[in-house]
Amino acid sequence: MELSDEIIINAPKERVYAALNDPDILQHCIPGCEELTKLSETELTAKVVLKVGPVKARFNGDVQLNTDGAPDAFSLTGQGNGGAAGHAKGGADVTLTADGPDTTILRYAAKADIGGKLAQLGSRLVQSTARKLAAKFFKSFAEVVNEDAAV
Repeated sequence: MELSDEIIINAPKERVYAALNDPDILQHCIPGCEELTKLSETELTAKVVLKVGPVKARFNGDVQLNTDGAPDAFSLTGQGNGGAAGHAKGGADVTLTADGPDTTILRYAAKADIGGKLAQLGSRLVQSTARKLAAKFFKSFAEVVNEDAAV
């Protein structure tokens, strides 16, 4: 499964990058996120509850960040286990481009592989749910960063 999109955020690139590295902001914005812990500058753990069609599961996951291109670009990889519901692993490449002093264009391209009951639901349902969750995250993220920039 692959997802990609472009979001315009009304804040300077440095503020957007800082927010993408703030566990409190991320926990607030990730749909179903119960806990997000930053273990180091490049490692996070998360507990997320998701419902995909009839399957609801609590995922425990680990995320690794590669910040070599920061603040212009970075990538992340992760994997999560939802017990009987299944498992997921994947990654994303994110680029931040300044579009003037107070606007940033965030682009991402993500890939994910799923297994277990989730994979049995059918790729169309899973992909539709993933798109909705990504849209919800970025809408919430843009709102939080825009509010912070307005203060």
